[in-house]
Amino acid sequence: MRKSLLKKLATLSEILKNMGKVLIAYSGGADSTLLLKVAKDNLGRNVLAVTAESLTYPQEEIEEAKKTAKKIGARHIIIKSRELNNKKFIRNSKDRCYWCKKELFLDLLKIAKRKKIPYIVEASNLDDLKDFRPGLRAVKEAGVRSPLIETGFTKKNIREASKKLGLPTYNKPPFACLASRIPYGEEITKERLLRIEKAERFLKNLGLFQVRVRDHKEICRIEVGESDFSKVLKNRRKITNFLQKLGYIFVSLDLRGYKPGSMNRLLR
Repeated sequence: MRKSLLKKLATLSEILKNMGKVLIAYSGGADSTLLLKVAKDNLGRNVLAVTAESLTYPQEEIEEAKKTAKKIGARHIIIKSRELNNKKFIRNSKDRCYWCKKELFLDLLKIAKRKKIPYIVEASNLDDLKDFRPGLRAVKEAGVRSPLIETGFTKKNIREASKKLGLPTYNKPPFACLASRIPYGEEITKERLLRIEKAERFLKNLGLFQVRVRDHKEICRIEVGESDFSKVLKNRRKITNFLQKLGYIFVSLDLRGYKPGSMNRLLR
């Protein structure tokens, strides 16, 4: 492992040790898994991982989070999130993520207080600061710490360190909540979320590595990496038939390929 990365890991370990006891907002992705691993290695049972279960996240993501936390040996609990009861969230304005994170951190603050845990930490990294991330405002308001940002970890650093530490998430594709597939200003409904989840699961089962199904009501816009274009075209009839059964009238492949946060282009 490179010296610069070893230094970041050492600094991260020191920050967590100084906290003494932490609650981690744990999604099961590459970022939060690295944070959980380093916290567990330094604090043992003084770490509690909490994952929020919701229709905005596929069930297989929750199951993966459970397996990974168990492999690390960390204490882990699942809670039900309530963002779909929040009108400010379901109206899907550009600050949608803020209202979701605000709900989450209110729940985590209650758990931390009940269990006498002084610190809540989350796993945003340095690259997240370059994107439109209204959820970071909720992080700041709740007094939640972001140790990966504090120590200068980039996404590349996280994947490299995760691989060296033997974490199964080192090459896991990035995942954003299913609500991010719906254009800003269009209402987030349970029906649309379930349709998106089924569509993405079907496409992933075809062997596509990175998939986003952008839900434009009657139009399904599929985003995959350029290397997977041929696979989509090869299976186009199968894909079209399945997605039309879900209620999409038109099925399209975005020729720009997969782009994180592509719906943010609508804000410009």
